[in-house]
Amino acid sequence: MRTTGRRPMRADARRNYERLLVEATDLFARHGVDASLEDVAKAAGVGIGTLYRHFPSRDALIEALLRTRFDSLAATAEHLLRHPSPAEAVRIWARGFAETATTFHGLVRHMAHALKDEGSQLFAACRRSRESAGRLLRRAQESGEYRADLDPDDFVLLVQSVAWASEHTHDDGSLDRLLSLVVDGLRPR
Repeated sequence: MRTTGRRPMRADARRNYERLLVEATDLFARHGVDASLEDVAKAAGVGIGTLYRHFPSRDALIEALLRTRFDSLAATAEHLLRHPSPAEAVRIWARGFAETATTFHGLVRHMAHALKDEGSQLFAACRRSRESAGRLLRRAQESGEYRADLDPDDFVLLVQSVAWASEHTHDDGSLDRLLSLVVDGLRPR
C-alpha cells in the first residue's frame, strides 16, 4: 500500500489517489501529457489542492502513471541480459522503451527533460531506463555486435528521437520501421 510519510494512506485519500490516476490516464490519452491538471482534478471529483498533495508536480503524476511500465522495462532488461543474441536483446529493449515513451502524446519531451533534471520525479525512472540500456548495450558491444563508440545516453536519445518522430508522423508502422533503421545502423561496419 502506498504511504505518505510514515502513515498508511486513509481510505478516502486512497480513493482520491486512484481516481486521479484513472482520470489522468483518460485525459492524457485523449489530450497528451500537457492536459490541464485542473481538468484532471475536476474529472476525479477533487480539488486541485488534493491533486497536488498526492502529486506535487506533473512529472510526479506521470511517474505514478508509468511506474509499472518502467518497472517492467527494468525487469525485461535484466531478463534480456541472458538472451542468446545481445543485438536482439537491445532491439527488444529499445522497442519496449519506445512504446513506453509514446504512451501519451508529448511524453517523449517530458522524459528527455527529466533526464536533465535530477529534481524531477521522473528522473529516477528515466535514469533506470538509461542504466538498463547501458548494460544491454555494453554486452552487445563486447560481443562485437554494436559499435564500440556508442554511448548509452546517445542510444537512449536516439530511441527517444524515434519515438518522437513516430508520434508525429501518425503512421502506425513508423515506430518499427524507424527503430529498425536506427538499431541496424549502430552495428559496426
